[in-house]
Amino acid sequence: MAVQSFSDEQARVIVNLEQAYQVWMETLRTLNDMPYNMRIKEVSGREYLYEVTDRLGSMKSRGPVDAEKQAEFDEYKAAKAELKTRLTRSKATLKEQGSLYRALRLPMLPTEAGKILRQADRMRFLGAQAMVVGTNALTAYALEANGFIRDAPDATIDFDLALTATDADEDRPTLWKILKEVDMTYAVNAERPFQARNASAYEIEILSAPSRIGGQIARDKPRPVPLPEQEWLLNGRPVDRVVGVRDGEAARIVAPDPRWFALQKLWMAEKPERSPQKRPKDRQQGIALLNAVWQTMPHYALDAAFYEELPDELKPHFIQWDDQKQR
Repeated sequence: MAVQSFSDEQARVIVNLEQAYQVWMETLRTLNDMPYNMRIKEVSGREYLYEVTDRLGSMKSRGPVDAEKQAEFDEYKAAKAELKTRLTRSKATLKEQGSLYRALRLPMLPTEAGKILRQADRMRFLGAQAMVVGTNALTAYALEANGFIRDAPDATIDFDLALTATDADEDRPTLWKILKEVDMTYAVNAERPFQARNASAYEIEILSAPSRIGGQIARDKPRPVPLPEQEWLLNGRPVDRVVGVRDGEAARIVAPDPRWFALQKLWMAEKPERSPQKRPKDRQQGIALLNAVWQTMPHYALDAAFYEELPDELKPHFIQWDDQKQR
């Protein structure tokens, strides 16, 4: 079997972790959507309601205090206090489930990848503007398969993210803001401007399908490298899972349809420009993941209808796998 099924206890913790993460993230987003702070300040003998807009203490007036403004101020203070209490409690629950997840040796993300994904999710960047396309996606696929995917190498020291937005919007958060909020030491690799590294040499690589290259605003960075094969990963139905992180935290992964991801890996293994050191891993991941889909993910059909959707470049890899699949 390509998949070693999780135990009942492992499956229970996976579900609990996802529920805890969703409550925590929803609370965090709601709190972040509120004004940074509000205060009443006396100016020339009259009280005014001010909104504090950032950590530096910048303020803007919301007008003289009257009954309506006083009620607005009181409601804000009460709502923020309630959200802070809920955030503290939900964080404690999440930490507890994260510790259980780690103790049960379930598939985990590297700490740095988890930090980036949590921040991207908080800022509503993940899913809407980006998805995980490298080896780290296998963590989500394992949870989708409800088991460990055997023979699929998952060790990685970098992080691959594909930008997926269809149009550039100046009001959306930028990738660079996300990276800098995670770690101020991130810097763009001057020789490879589609990469960023932090002071610990952790590397993030930004990719894009050519059809989505215009979805990043001009001032954002790193600038993605457009790869035609990334178009394939936009097809099908993405996997969306909450996974554990090695530091005991959790993070959400949005990854491509596992069928398209696996076939792209098999195609990459034959790509002449591909590093010879990476080809064996590509092939092993592709075959192991297709076997896992076939055996444990009936909602991702590997049938004639799916085969007809494939471009000519991927059909031979599907046929070869179908002829040799594990029985």
